[in-house]
Amino acid sequence: MGEEMIKNEDEIAIRVKDVVKVYKLYEKMRDRVKDAFGLGRGGYKLHYALNGVNMDVKRGETVGIIGTNGSGKSTILKIITGVLHPTSGEVIVNGRISALLELGAGFNPEYSGVENVYLNGTMMGFSEKEIDAKLPAILEFADIGDYVYQPVKTYSSGMFVRLAFAVAINIEPEILIVDEALSVGDVFFQSKCYHKFEEFKQMGKTIVFVSHDLSSIAKYCDRVFLLNQGNLLGVGGPKEMIDAYKQVLVGQYKGGMTKTALDEAFEDASGTNPNALEYGDGKARIEEYYLTDENGTRTTTLLKGSRFTLHLKVRFHESLPSPIFAFTVKNVRGTEITGTNTMLEKAFLDGVSAGQVKEITFTQRADLQGGEYLLSLGVTGYEGDVFQVYHRLYDIINMTIVSDKNTVGFYDMNSKIVVKDA
Repeated sequence: MGEEMIKNEDEIAIRVKDVVKVYKLYEKMRDRVKDAFGLGRGGYKLHYALNGVNMDVKRGETVGIIGTNGSGKSTILKIITGVLHPTSGEVIVNGRISALLELGAGFNPEYSGVENVYLNGTMMGFSEKEIDAKLPAILEFADIGDYVYQPVKTYSSGMFVRLAFAVAINIEPEILIVDEALSVGDVFFQSKCYHKFEEFKQMGKTIVFVSHDLSSIAKYCDRVFLLNQGNLLGVGGPKEMIDAYKQVLVGQYKGGMTKTALDEAFEDASGTNPNALEYGDGKARIEEYYLTDENGTRTTTLLKGSRFTLHLKVRFHESLPSPIFAFTVKNVRGTEITGTNTMLEKAFLDGVSAGQVKEITFTQRADLQGGEYLLSLGVTGYEGDVFQVYHRLYDIINMTIVSDKNTVGFYDMNSKIVVKDA
């Protein structure tokens, strides 16, 4: 399943050759400072975000890139678009690129929507006259009304991404780079985005597509690249690579990585947010937290419909009458999707003593749509009529749901459908 380089250079839209991207992960901030000023080697370890990756993408081809969190998908897209530079290796791009990565990254919040259209268009190399010609199509696609004349800082997050998407999609690129951006906005706007995507494909544009929605990967892609922990595991048809990816997710991939190596890879991709909000009065502390799949493997990437378990380890520094253990799930826009706690479930209503340690597990099906989610954890309780927060960790775990069938809305009702002659 290795990638063979295309011989005819004229057929190449993108060539990634022996690309390596290495980051230094420092143990302490002072080690970073020492290293930056050449004051001796600080304490760090090398992390290979990409490790000798080779990819050829033909002109007019739609390719998908799939893999677990930390596999290098976003890194390779950023290198292709020039946002990042490789540590070694080379990338050749033949054609104008439009990247739907960090939508609206170049927007000035003080400028109006229209002013930002001109700002972005100029940055992409268009003249004012060319932007004038494209403006009606951009505004029609964004469909945010008179807000286009207001400062962007007054926009809702939905309006912001609609305008950013409209700008990126309407500049007539030869190569379109898409990273989960087709899931922006409401279901009607998403439909419009997919229609435009299909239009690009029919026009023979080159498309590189990253998504956790495997049904979209299977529907649109001619070929698929499978990455894991910075290594290219394989390239082939969508069905073949999606099947291999599912094997990776459950630790049964036979194409070159051992079960031990996969476990280590998942340990590295812990999905923990270093900037999570943390607070509480300290009477209890969540000392450990992680997810496991239905095989008991630690991971933050789960197949939709599979069972998974959230594990908490909590130490109590004071005796408490009846602590409550809780978790909630939010999407990346901050909307609370679901959650529960031991009081609602009537699973634990006892008191605890100082010095005790409790291990708590929540097991459930992952029926959320394919995409990225954030888990928040908490230990709270009532002391008399007063609600107390002992320890909370907001948005602490990044969980990815990989789906081969997305329905409308936040979760799948798993409807059973029968169609028959009347």
